This record gives sequence, C-alpha cells and structure tokens, in this order.
Amino acid sequence: MARRDPHSYADDAQLQTESFALEARIDFQTQVITGRVTLTFAAPGSGTLDLDTRDLSIASIVDAHGAALAFTVHPPEPYIGARLEVTLPATTPSITIAYQTSPDASALQWLAPAQTDGGIHPYLFSQCQAIHARSLVPVQDSPGLRQRYTAELTIPSSLRAVMAAADRGRTEVGEHAVHRFEMPQPIPPYLFAFAVGDLASRDLSPRVRVWAEPGVVERAAWEFADTEAMITAAEALFGPYDWERFDILTMPPSFPYGGMENPRLTFITPTVIAGDRSLVSVIAHELAHSWTGNLVTNANAEHFWLNEGFTMYAERRITEALEGEEMAALSAALGRRELEESIERFKDTPAMTKLRTHLEGIDPDECYSLIPYEKGYLFLTAIEAAVGRPAFVGWLRTYLDAFRFGAITTEDFIAHIERGLPGALAKVDAPAWLDGEGLPPNAITAKSSRLAAIEALGSAPPPVDNTWSATEWALYLENLPRPLPEATLEALDAQCHLTESRNYDVLVPWLTLALKSGYLAVLPRVERVVAEVGRMKYLRPLYTALAAEPATRDRGNALFDQLRAGYHPIARQMVEGVQARYRPAP
Repeated sequence: MARRDPHSYADDAQLQTESFALEARIDFQTQVITGRVTLTFAAPGSGTLDLDTRDLSIASIVDAHGAALAFTVHPPEPYIGARLEVTLPATTPSITIAYQTSPDASALQWLAPAQTDGGIHPYLFSQCQAIHARSLVPVQDSPGLRQRYTAELTIPSSLRAVMAAADRGRTEVGEHAVHRFEMPQPIPPYLFAFAVGDLASRDLSPRVRVWAEPGVVERAAWEFADTEAMITAAEALFGPYDWERFDILTMPPSFPYGGMENPRLTFITPTVIAGDRSLVSVIAHELAHSWTGNLVTNANAEHFWLNEGFTMYAERRITEALEGEEMAALSAALGRRELEESIERFKDTPAMTKLRTHLEGIDPDECYSLIPYEKGYLFLTAIEAAVGRPAFVGWLRTYLDAFRFGAITTEDFIAHIERGLPGALAKVDAPAWLDGEGLPPNAITAKSSRLAAIEALGSAPPPVDNTWSATEWALYLENLPRPLPEATLEALDAQCHLTESRNYDVLVPWLTLALKSGYLAVLPRVERVVAEVGRMKYLRPLYTALAAEPATRDRGNALFDQLRAGYHPIARQMVEGVQARYRPAP
C-alpha cells in the first residue's frame, strides 16, 4: 500500500479518480440522500480500489457495461470511517456506485423550518472539510486527489439548490426540480459543497452574486458590496482569478465557521452582517483562498499551514491594499493574541503547535486551531522581512504558478523556495518554525500607532468619544487583566454598552472577560448568544469560560444539552471536547 494521507484509504498505487458524476435525490422527510455516483479514472485499469466512506449504505457497484462488481465494506475505524474495497476487472474506465447517506451524515446539517430565518421551509447544507465528504459520497477523500465533477440534485420544487460549481440549469417536474451543476476545474473533495433552501439572490457585479434567505439577502448584499473591489485588489497582488465567479452564500446561524472557501460559492456566517461592514475581513480571507488553498492545496492535513498560513498573509495584504497598513497591523496584532491563546490550549500536546504536524491516529477536527493560520502567517512575514517584500512577492507569484491546481507538501514548499530564494529559510531558522513547538523568538511583532494607543490604556477605560473598529475593541478587551473587579466591569459596561453589542467580535471578548472575572450579570446575554449562533469562534471561548469555573459549569452543561441539537456536528464535537477537559475527575 502507498497511503500518503493518514486520514484516507486512498492508495497512490491504485487507480486515481479524475472526475465523478453525481445524481442525488434529497429527501427532507427522512433526512437521507439517495445517490448514484460514477467515478471516472484518469486511465483505465484493474485490481483493488479503496474508497473512503462514513456511514454510507452501499446498494450496488457496477462497471461501465453495467456488470456487477465485487465489493467489501470493511469495519469502520474511529473518525476515518469504513474502507470500501472494490475489485476491478481489466481495463476498467469507470464504476457506478448506488448508495444512501445516513440521517447522521457528518457532512450534512438538516434544519427544520423553525431553525431558518423564514420559518416556513427546511434547509440543508454540506460542510466537507476536513474529511467529511466521505459521509456524502464514496470517493478518494484526500485533498491530494483533485477531481472535477458534475451533479444533478433532485429537490422539492418549492426550494432552490446552489452549489460550489457552475449552474447548468433547472428543470421542474411536478413537485420536484432537478438542478444541474458542473465543476470544470479539479478540486480537492473537501471543497465539494451545496445548499438547498428558500434562497434569493442579488448581483453585486458581473462575477459576484450574494445568495441568502429572502429576509436576509438585502442586508447581506449591502454588507458585502465591496467584494468586487477586493477581487480586483487580490488580482493585482496574486494574479488572475481562475474560478470565473465569486458568489457568496450567507448561511443559517448554525454554520460552524466564519467562512468556507468553496470555489465559485463561498459560504459565510451571518454573524459577519454587523450592519457597518466592520467584519468583512472574513470575505477577504475566503477570497484569498482562491489562490492559496483552492488553487494550491495542502496534500493532506499534516501540511494544513500551507493553506491557512499563506491565506492569512494574502488576506492581510488585501486589507492593507484597501484599508491601509494600520488596519493590517491591527489584524496581525489580534491574530498574535489568538495564536498565543491557541498555543496555551495545546500545552499538554505541544506537538500540535508545530506547523508540520504528524497526525497519524488524530482526528483533524480535534486538533483544529488557529496555529497553522497565525504561526504560518508569522513564518511567511519573517521570510518576507529577511529577503524584502519585492523579492518575496516575486517568489510568491512563481509559487502560485508552479503549483496551480495542484496539491503539495511542506517538502515541496521547501524545495521551491530554496530554488527561488536561496538561503532565505536559513536566515529565519525555518526548522524552528516548521518542526519546533510554540512560537520562535524571531516572530515579528505588529506595530501601529493605533495599536500603541490601545496598549497605552492598560486597564483604563477607553476614550468616551472613540471611533474604534471591532478589531480595536477586541484588542482592548483582550488586553485587560483577568479578573477585573466587578465595579470596573459595571462602569465599563455602563459607558460602552458592551453587553448589548450586536457585533460578535466585540461582544464575545467582552462576555468572555466578564465570565472569567466572575461578573455573572452577563449570563442571560451569554445564554442568548450561544442559542443564536453556531460559529465555533464564539462558542469555544464562551463554553470554555462557563466550564472553567465551578460556579457556571453546571449552567454551561445544561445549556449545551438544551441547544446541542441545533449545532452543527463539528461544533457539537468541539463543545463536547471543551466540557470533557474541565469535567471533574470521578
């Protein structure tokens, strides 16, 4: 066997899937997808083919002539799922698999009408990162195996399907509609994505369209109005945009991430809609993935920093181009604080603070953190400082071109940068970054006059007439000592009305500070927040603060028991991990 990905049964010595064609009927009543998928190989062949599955019921497998093929679904392994072993006759060009998903498929979240903005129609969306595509379709589910696809989704005619692919039309037949899609560029399986619901759209430019539920779409269109300017700025920095469209789907509140960079249709949390465009850096981040991640992809989760470290660098370059160096520096400073918190979280498993990780036997969802994002960003800025921005940007353009529509490892990165910028890695002590734990001492500290002004305040209250951005507020709140006296917190809240803020990037740092200080007057607001959003960026600190203190632990546990059914499976797993960490020993 030649398995390069510790999280996939895909074998390099076997046939490789070049494309797949999916026909799927979506049943909201049973919360099951019945599918037929045809896998077409890069070249005909024979022998054993191992595919990734998780909780799939395999009905039959046939070859291109309709002849039944022998197959075995092996016992599942924890989090990886079950190996589907297929025996292929000579010169097999393709196979077709008939199957059904489980109602508990980890890639899917089925929402009842009451969980949507409109309250009338159900909603379904997929989330395949990191290794959840296998619960939706039997594939070689490894990012190193990029694949094209077509899809036909049969859905209730009262609903609309959207997909991270080119729309090829819709046909209605009675109570059902068939939506057809095509992804002409090869993508890693974790970027396979779709949603079905009561959806409306607004065009922002010839290549940008916003999708959302009808009651949300106007606010979303206003919030994301500057997206075309972001694309233009990004193209000036990184080269042409290769995906034709950059549409945005504003998700239901239970979406667990800030955004997901699905090509042609980025998924975005509704928590970004703050009413003042203050949180649209999430859009810049997902757009940056169009080059760093979607165009050049990590070959497996052990090299995740290649996706996210480069994307943080690209995001802040876009921010700098559109909003200036001060805002980019503020973003970097907040990222540094969040990185330090993540490193502290992994103090008992410090190997997870390396950039190049070894994840055999480790669920990639369990070790997810901001470390590959922010430590990766700081590593790249150290290289940029060592060689100068013009040289670094020149190399970056050649890197993106060399690995375009490919999947690479850290070793590929090292070899390429050694050729393009010889000696650069030695200048920054690259082994300390890639294979060392924690943060190397040569990490660059962001500097700006606005950051200096915040740091100079210490624990003093902010200026009454300040016009701070959400990032500045978050930095101020993160900079305050813990715990703070109750009187200080009461005065700060009375002056700034933080408990009633609708900007979650301000509200959640405030609520976390208050909980860590024992200021329990905020508990009703905490309960409202964890009930109305499913984004892990906000759930993790709030549930952690609740679980860390005996006075609030039982309340946090009861809240989760009450709300868990409404959270995405990935978010449920995260909160369960938080609570297990603070559970008293028997």
